[in-house]
Amino acid sequence: MAQPSTFRPFESRLDKDATLTLLRAATEGADDGELFLERKRSEMLVFDDGRVKTASYDASEGFGLRAVRGEVAGYAHSTEISAAALQRASDTARLAVGAGGGTWAAAPAPTNRHLYTDADPMEGAGFAAKLDLLQEIDAHARGLDPRVVQVSASLAASHQEVEILRPDGVHVRDARPMVRANVSVIVEENGRRESGSAGGGGRIEMGDWLRGDSWKALAREALRIAVVNLGAVPAPAGIMDVALGPGWPGILLHEAVGHGLEGDFNRKKSSAFAGLLGRQVAAKGVTVLDDGTIPDRRGSLSVDDEGTPSSKTTLIEDGILVGYMQDRQNARLMGVEATGNGRRESHAHAPMPRMTNTYMLGGETEPGDIVADVKDGIYAVGFGGGQVDITNGKFVFSCTEAYRVENGKVGAPVKGATLIGDGATALQQIRGIGNDMALDPGMGTCGKAGQWVPVGVGQPTLLIGGLTVGGSAA
Repeated sequence: MAQPSTFRPFESRLDKDATLTLLRAATEGADDGELFLERKRSEMLVFDDGRVKTASYDASEGFGLRAVRGEVAGYAHSTEISAAALQRASDTARLAVGAGGGTWAAAPAPTNRHLYTDADPMEGAGFAAKLDLLQEIDAHARGLDPRVVQVSASLAASHQEVEILRPDGVHVRDARPMVRANVSVIVEENGRRESGSAGGGGRIEMGDWLRGDSWKALAREALRIAVVNLGAVPAPAGIMDVALGPGWPGILLHEAVGHGLEGDFNRKKSSAFAGLLGRQVAAKGVTVLDDGTIPDRRGSLSVDDEGTPSSKTTLIEDGILVGYMQDRQNARLMGVEATGNGRRESHAHAPMPRMTNTYMLGGETEPGDIVADVKDGIYAVGFGGGQVDITNGKFVFSCTEAYRVENGKVGAPVKGATLIGDGATALQQIRGIGNDMALDPGMGTCGKAGQWVPVGVGQPTLLIGGLTVGGSAA
């Protein structure tokens, strides 16, 4: 595939001075606003059960123009990048400003920081090389264990290029790569079939997967989980202590707590954490951060989708609620600084406060000592889907890998376990924090108000007392 030209709409299709004039007309008398231009390309290859199942490529581009006045925002978008389309969008967004009277917000702070490569991860290797890798993954996974009866392997990559122009003339660019690999296996023994899967990636080049053998670790992990599930017994049910493993189990923290700490929910007082700044909301020792500045991570951003540099934001410090994640509009309305959490799925969506990489810092306790403290409960190290009610923090999560623990001893794996509780209570009931904080391998995607964005999670081994475990054991 030939190297595509760099996305430079003001060099090829738009006159920058004329565009600024339209943007200023749309936002005159407003508090804030911007023009967000985007080009995105993505591809997906899936090799399933010995054959190519999916080979897809997608390309899109367009712009979104926003004018913000108080709590109201006018937003217009188009897949046509032209002066005519901009004029129509300007007229539409202008309707939200009305008679004006707003106070224009200061521009985001400038930055030259680059947290990831600008290179397009889809370039440098053709379809044949990627297909060869998927076939190699398939053969390797089948050769690891004779019980493997089916393998599915996938490679996905995307490259998003954005330009953000503000009426005050501030102009920001960012090129955002993304790569992800997944391996799933099904094993069979004595007529019983179980599955396991593993994935990983980040804002890296595809060559990191093609040249190395990182995928072998994914194949081994997928097989390990599947084999564990072959021996799983029905999960117990009841209120019990739960130990959570490090890394990916932070998805529970992300969903049950993270969304409740986003600025819009707290400004509107619809979050369970609204009005609790400065209050003890978690057990002593619990510190939670949202950090979009970690190089190459799936949730990281050099700048957010409003042009604000991402930041490392402390949300909870030693159990005290100290901050929220903010985009520009909600930060202004709450009288605080934006934290670089203004995110959107694409040019067709307006930005709102979203998480980047959200994690809990580690403590001082050895992980083995934490599990040894569980007298009657489970040890959960893998999670699948879940549901959360933001207004009260109540959650339900299904475990993909968990074990029965009795008198501090890890026993048989259990199947069908769900964790039920609410985020605020769970934070207060944390009784042990391990010294093994880890981030997930790079596979999280977060949904909010119909928009999906890549995120990261992380945590150390934790002990939470008194969670409700749903299971089917008699």
